Amino acid sequence: MPWAFLEALLGHRCPGCGGPLDRPLLCTLCRGSLRPFRTDRFVYLGLYGRVGGLVRALKYGGRWGLAPILAEALALGVEEAGWPLKGVTAVPTLLPRLLRRGYNPPDLLARALAARLGLPYRPVLYRARYAPSRPLVRGRARARLPEGLFRPRGRVEGAWLLVDDVLTSGATFLRAEEALLEAGAERVYGAFIALKGPKALGPYR
Repeated sequence: MPWAFLEALLGHRCPGCGGPLDRPLLCTLCRGSLRPFRTDRFVYLGLYGRVGGLVRALKYGGRWGLAPILAEALALGVEEAGWPLKGVTAVPTLLPRLLRRGYNPPDLLARALAARLGLPYRPVLYRARYAPSRPLVRGRARARLPEGLFRPRGRVEGAWLLVDDVLTSGATFLRAEEALLEAGAERVYGAFIALKGPKALGPYR
């Protein structure tokens, strides 16, 4: 297992459980424990307290190779839901953040998910305004972020899957959903690695 040996030499641990790696990027046990949860609108892999290590590894640890592994599990949930999707897109980030990190984690996840589902991926939205990157957990989520935060690049039709790494309060997703509906989408579904907590679904209950 050369990759696992190399990662061990580099001091890498499994981002799922913190244990030793017997396979690249994610250990066998954690791979086997990945399973999708569904609501009528969303698919996700668990609450942040359980799968937050995967989010942090992808988002801050430079372990972009996790995206196809996580997309594989999310795709099972999307297929089980049977949503009549026309395409997949991602919540975009600001250019300075993209340049600093080198990639946008939701974009990586969305591309891998689209490939797994056999659907087209399009970067439908762009981020038009700055908003602080911080947990938004109280009050009305929609009021916490400015209108026009995201804008469409072009037109779409039908139902679309909008991908982000974490659903925290629903504020970011609500604004991105508004822009996607403005672009012509008839229905917007969501896919995430994690929910920050059960209250994250509040705006959509």
